[in-house]
Amino acid sequence: MKKELQTIELTIKDELKEGVFAISLVDKPAIEEDWVMLNSLQVDLKVVNEEKRELIGLALVPNKKILRRKDNIDFNIEFSEQTVEKVQELYLKNLRANNVTIDHEKPVNGVSLIESWIVEDPKNDKTNIYNLNAVKGAWAVKLKVYNDDIWELAKVGKINGISIEGMFDGLDQLKMSELTEEEKLIEEIKSLLDKL
Repeated sequence: MKKELQTIELTIKDELKEGVFAISLVDKPAIEEDWVMLNSLQVDLKVVNEEKRELIGLALVPNKKILRRKDNIDFNIEFSEQTVEKVQELYLKNLRANNVTIDHEKPVNGVSLIESWIVEDPKNDKTNIYNLNAVKGAWAVKLKVYNDDIWELAKVGKINGISIEGMFDGLDQLKMSELTEEEKLIEEIKSLLDKL
């Protein structure tokens, strides 16, 4: 019988240290310990208008279980509607609209957040224009791409997702001790095999 994965709700307790620091344009998933980096498997990026060079997507979706791995332990994270709203508020309040990276590695110039909103009424929200299937409480973003190189990557599909980079409270809830010694050994062996 397969054990159900632990789900951890991430929150913001310290507004000075936690929240989203950058939006990343991604092609492949990225996971880094203690950082929450959501990937293109979670949210689609749509080219809104080629002439205007605009991209749109959902940066965060509330109450959605997102598979993560830390210290060879699989678990889910999720964000409440209140946390998603707070994340969006702090991102704007802290003037991070130009904090954009590519694949969580390289900061880029010439990409700016030009619209940001929380979906209040999915039936009547403008995300419907772009077929984003947004739920109540989702954080929608529109980016303007001034950088020619980045725009080319978007046009040819080399970047096709939006991801976030941030620090959140809650990862300390991960119950590493729930594994038996045998399960820990199996996880270590799997990790070693993955590296081959």
